[in-house]
Amino acid sequence: MEIRPYVIAVGDEVLDDLRDRLARTRWPEKELVEDWSQGIPLSYVQEMCDYWAKSYKWREREAALNRFDHFTSPIDGCEIHYIHQRSPHEDAVPLLLSHGWPGSIVEFQKVIEPLTNPTAFGGNAEDAFHVICPSLPGYGFSAKPSVSGWGVEKIADVFTELVAGLGYGRFGAQGGDWGSAITTAIGGRHPERCLGIHLNMVMRGKRPKDREPNEEEQAALKAAAHYAEWDSGYSTQQGTRPQTVGYGLTDSPAGQLAWILEKFWAWTDNEGHPEDALTRDEMLDNVMLYWVTNSATSSARLYWESFRSSRPAPVTVPTGVACFPYEIIPPVRAWSEGIYSDIRRWTKMPKGGHFAAFEQPELFIEDVRSFFAEIR
Repeated sequence: MEIRPYVIAVGDEVLDDLRDRLARTRWPEKELVEDWSQGIPLSYVQEMCDYWAKSYKWREREAALNRFDHFTSPIDGCEIHYIHQRSPHEDAVPLLLSHGWPGSIVEFQKVIEPLTNPTAFGGNAEDAFHVICPSLPGYGFSAKPSVSGWGVEKIADVFTELVAGLGYGRFGAQGGDWGSAITTAIGGRHPERCLGIHLNMVMRGKRPKDREPNEEEQAALKAAAHYAEWDSGYSTQQGTRPQTVGYGLTDSPAGQLAWILEKFWAWTDNEGHPEDALTRDEMLDNVMLYWVTNSATSSARLYWESFRSSRPAPVTVPTGVACFPYEIIPPVRAWSEGIYSDIRRWTKMPKGGHFAAFEQPELFIEDVRSFFAEIR
């Protein structure tokens, strides 16, 4: 496999164009309610766009991301971008970290160093990992697939090939959101290569119909009903007409910001405001990886591809699950066991939401270390 060093270097013309577009945003009228029930409030989007244009310092954030070792490799006709951070510890386990939508590699920037060099962050050498953190095809600095067919299973195969091309044998995998589906597919399709998988979002599986749901299941069913009625419009649009929604998101940075920021409000553990969970700069780092790479449309296509093809294979490799209380739909172990037959660890977290490594890096790191310590 060809391995090319990569440095994030966004052109000045891209940043100038961004500021120009932000200055010329045509705004809608204010929402007719005093909460977020009609969508992200106008005043907050205007406030964030003003901060983005005048105070956010991309060059500093870019340099922070470049402290990691970045590479690209062509696999199956698509150039895959990834961070490959090797541990200084000899017996480190290769660990693949996969993000989802509307996430990116920036979700993992707080956990890569502690995972690779635990002795510098209060851990032990035997907890070390070699971290491989790819941008999904069509996301961030990875290329955009030029043909259809790049759904979850295809990406799982490509990521497995990537790890092998880096010279590793068996490896562990971790993911949430689409990264959970990809990680599940790796565990199901490549058990001979996969040491075990760790998830912070699980495939739901099937609810037993021969009994009434218990309290835990009722909470999950209530969350699923809320998601279906109030929170899944983005998914329906991206799963059916990704090209159509892409025109507005590609042309308007305010639109791209609002499309993503709403999910940081809806899916994080917060007290009513996304900045309770993440800083402005952290959220804008993530938005920037969509804007500067013009990947609103290509990232949305993963929904169109995968909703029609994804059928998770049963996973027999050891599985660990970190259950964060503000996940979109709280996981239920009894439902999950139909897909994951060897669940070794099921951790109920005290706080945190959908973006686990981004929101609660310490809890995330501890659970990943503890799970793989049992199986490495």
